[in-house]
Amino acid sequence: MKLRKRISAICFLRCCWSGDQQCTKEFQQFLFSLDETKTNMKKIYFLSTCDTCKLILNDIDAKKKGFELQDIKTEKITAQQLEEMKKMAGSYEALFSKRAIKYKELGLKDKSLTEKDYRDFILEEYTFLKRPVTILNNKIFVGNEKKTIEELKNAVK
Repeated sequence: MKLRKRISAICFLRCCWSGDQQCTKEFQQFLFSLDETKTNMKKIYFLSTCDTCKLILNDIDAKKKGFELQDIKTEKITAQQLEEMKKMAGSYEALFSKRAIKYKELGLKDKSLTEKDYRDFILEEYTFLKRPVTILNNKIFVGNEKKTIEELKNAVK
């Protein structure tokens, strides 16, 4: 643990000294990976009315494999949960669903959105979270693209 603290301090100083945003992002991901509560985490944020989510949950045997399931329609994600997802995914935009009906209804495709906008929309309306979001140990799998689901299946084996 002492070595981890030294590495953390060195990384922190390097990031502060350089002011490099990429370095800061890497440091945040490093700190996140040190958090032992995350190294054994098995959680899926999903929508119970989404047939694709249901298929994925069944495909990976989520319940049998001990995943904690959170239906984002009945149990809204918190700002803290979203922040943890963002640290792992790299941005709020990576977590944002541009397929959501409200995305088109609100004319968001014609607007230039900031990271704060993406965050606020996700917290305000559950359909803006790209789903499912699976956290397995210190890795995140966002969305239902074929490649993402294949990676998830391989990680769950």
